Amino acid sequence: MVASSGAVPVVRQLANAAPAIGFLATLLITHDFRSATWVLVGLSVVALALSLAIERRIAPIPAFSGGAALVFGGLSLALHRNDLLQMKMTIVDGCLGAALFGGLILKRNPLKMLLGSALTLPDQAWRVLTIRYGLFFWGSAIANEIVRRTQTPEIWATFRVIAIVAAVLFGIAQFPLLRKYWREDAAEPSVEPPEPGF
Repeated sequence: MVASSGAVPVVRQLANAAPAIGFLATLLITHDFRSATWVLVGLSVVALALSLAIERRIAPIPAFSGGAALVFGGLSLALHRNDLLQMKMTIVDGCLGAALFGGLILKRNPLKMLLGSALTLPDQAWRVLTIRYGLFFWGSAIANEIVRRTQTPEIWATFRVIAIVAAVLFGIAQFPLLRKYWREDAAEPSVEPPEPGF
C-alpha cells in the first residue's frame, strides 16, 4: 500500500537520513570505518528503493546524492581509502552549488526546473531561493572539508548527521519567503530541503 501524501515527506526524510545515522552508529560501536561504510552502502540502496516504491520515482537531488553515496562508498571499499567517502559531501554539495550559480549566470534556473511543478513563484523569488540554496551547498561543502581534515572519523560522522538536521532546518527557514510570494490559488507550499546527506 502506498503511503499517504502527508506521510511521504516524513518517510522520505527518514529514508534519506538512515544511511548517515546507520554509518555513525556502526562507527561508534565498532570503530571500524570499513564496516560502517558497508552499512552506509546497504542503507543507501534501501533508501533509494524505498523512495521508488513509495513515490514511483526518485526525486533528482536525493537520486544524485544517493547515487554518489554508492559510488564513493564503493570506491572507498574497493580502494581501502576512507577519505574517498569523506570527500563525497564536499564534491556533491560543491557541484550542486556550482550548478545553481552557473544556471543563474546562464539565465536559467535549475532550482525552478526541479521544483517548478510544486511551487508557483515569480522569477525574483526563484532567484533569491537559488542563491540561498547555492550558498548553503557551498557552506556545507566547505564545512565538510574542514571537519574531515581536522577531526576524527567519529566526529566527522557526527557532523554528517548534524548536517542533515541543518538541511531540514534550512528548508523550513525558507517558508517565510515562499509565503510572501505564494499565490493564493496554488496549493500549500512544500519545498525540499537541500540534500547534503549520504
